[in-house]
Amino acid sequence: MNDRSISPQEQFLQVLSRDEAHARFLAALNPQPIGLENLPLHRALGRVLGARVVARTDTPPFDRSGVDGFAVRAADLAMADAMNPVTLRLNDEVLACGRAPRLALQPGTATPIATGAPLPRGADAVMMIEDSEETSGGMRFAKAALPGQHVAFAGSDIARGQVLLEPGVALTARELAMIAAIGQAEVPVWRRPRIAVLSTGDELVPPGGTLGPAQIFDSNGAAIAATLAEAGCEPVPYGIVRDDPELLRAALKRAHAECDAVMLSGGTSKGAGDFTYKLIGELGAPGILAHGVALKPGKPLCLAVCDGKAVVALPGFPSSAMFTLHEIVLPVIRRLGGVPEHQAATVDARLPIRLPSELGRTEFVMVALSQTQEGLVAHPLQRGSGAVTAFAQADGFLTIDALSDQMPAQERVCVRLIGRDLHVPKLTIIGSHCSGLDEVISRLTRMNLGTRVVAVGSMGGLAALRRGDCDLAPMHLLHAESGEYNCGFLSQGMTLIKGWRRMQGLAYRSGDMRFEGEGVETVIKSAAEDPDILMVNRNSGSGTRILMDGLLQGAEPQGYFNQPRSHHAVAAAIAQGRADWGLTIEPIARAFGLAFRPLAEEHYDFAVLEKRVSSPEMTAFREALQAAEPAIRLLGFAMP
Repeated sequence: MNDRSISPQEQFLQVLSRDEAHARFLAALNPQPIGLENLPLHRALGRVLGARVVARTDTPPFDRSGVDGFAVRAADLAMADAMNPVTLRLNDEVLACGRAPRLALQPGTATPIATGAPLPRGADAVMMIEDSEETSGGMRFAKAALPGQHVAFAGSDIARGQVLLEPGVALTARELAMIAAIGQAEVPVWRRPRIAVLSTGDELVPPGGTLGPAQIFDSNGAAIAATLAEAGCEPVPYGIVRDDPELLRAALKRAHAECDAVMLSGGTSKGAGDFTYKLIGELGAPGILAHGVALKPGKPLCLAVCDGKAVVALPGFPSSAMFTLHEIVLPVIRRLGGVPEHQAATVDARLPIRLPSELGRTEFVMVALSQTQEGLVAHPLQRGSGAVTAFAQADGFLTIDALSDQMPAQERVCVRLIGRDLHVPKLTIIGSHCSGLDEVISRLTRMNLGTRVVAVGSMGGLAALRRGDCDLAPMHLLHAESGEYNCGFLSQGMTLIKGWRRMQGLAYRSGDMRFEGEGVETVIKSAAEDPDILMVNRNSGSGTRILMDGLLQGAEPQGYFNQPRSHHAVAAAIAQGRADWGLTIEPIARAFGLAFRPLAEEHYDFAVLEKRVSSPEMTAFREALQAAEPAIRLLGFAMP
């Protein structure tokens, strides 16, 4: 029986603008993720990450082959070609997955190796089996080998201690694969908000029922529940409630008590029988915030917050209900589960660099997107089947046709998004990576400033900054003539934001007396002259490589052309006995249990265009840099 004490005319619609209604709703609710739960990986698809994921191991944990073929020394095949083939003796060992090498690779020899198998000591490249020919004297090669060819270096995909994911990431197969690759069986995710779904009206019949006079099927209930599920919520159906105040009061109180939010459809206008707004007000303070919004369709929308929970009465007409749900309500409700916004399936972008490709094969290249004044830029990520991180970091991919041998630089490309919402970052950082930078990015994330980081090395970052493809280029380059870091490499119109100091030094296995005693530079010179001592170098263009070349003064000792792209890979090679010494930074050497002798304090700074120094993004970056200072010091770095 209807409660006649409630007059349907007690409240008339006071129409608010869309922005004001949204602002009132958002301010009163202050939506935050509602709690964490740990899920096994097979149940975490589509959920939103609730805590930082840090790698506890390197991936791969050792230098491994990317193809079936032969582990070789690149120097042995440096001059090989069709006119001057080189024959290498075969070692009495076949390297397979899961089996540690027992023989070091000596000059003039090769060892058969399977895809994924660990490289033996002394090897710095792999030749594909199809590029070889068996002879009575061993294996003949008619192609030159390059250092690092077909080799996945230790930690080149995922480095121990690397921050892989920050909270707020929607977990897809890419992220779950990366989490599994570091051996983590469970993942902390934000709990899905439970949203009660009620439909009101005597005219409504559930689907499958029989319509009576002046009745309609309830389509809103199913549509609202499905939309909430798509938005990362857990809809809880409470069915149809008749136009009876006591029945609706009981249903609302139950739904409000059992769920994180309540969603009704119908009963929002000021006509006879519409008393929903009055009952909503009984659920708690502050109560109704907006009853009537300047939308077409959707004017009768009612927004309320009662004792910290959202209560929303959507208009009864399906188009009005769905429009207001998407336009006003979901952007707020999504925050309860940390779910990002939905975007288009494809976007147009500019390719900043030339991409060579192999004729006869259609190639898909994963890209990360950033925003510049001229539009979106598609930054190609690591190319290769073994790289988990490229798949996880990609916003989408572009396609190079089988009849093309390249995608030219500055080409306009169509990027197909990979099943996720597109969040183009406001700040793009391209250059050298450092664990200290992870701490700065973490603070930027808390400031809701989306950030894209693409690690290409110091010189690559400067090139991107000159093209206008990034906002910041982290670098640590020693200028040979001035002896100063970074300043001498800046182009006109660039300046530096000072970062921190990292101690570079000689790393070796504890107890190796060959590296004790004399001064560090003297020890390095002695080691470089000893053919039995094997070094591990760094890639060309890196700051560490520039420092190394200055120390070696033109010498190319054993292992010189073993050139991994990270400090982690250098430390892993030494710790695992595949090399005896190399240059790395102190925190990485200590993490691998290596002995470390300081050599030079390098400056890790950020190049930026002078015209962008005072921009809001750069101001936010400097604030995040300052806030991250204690954490950066804990990593073993020194702030200026």
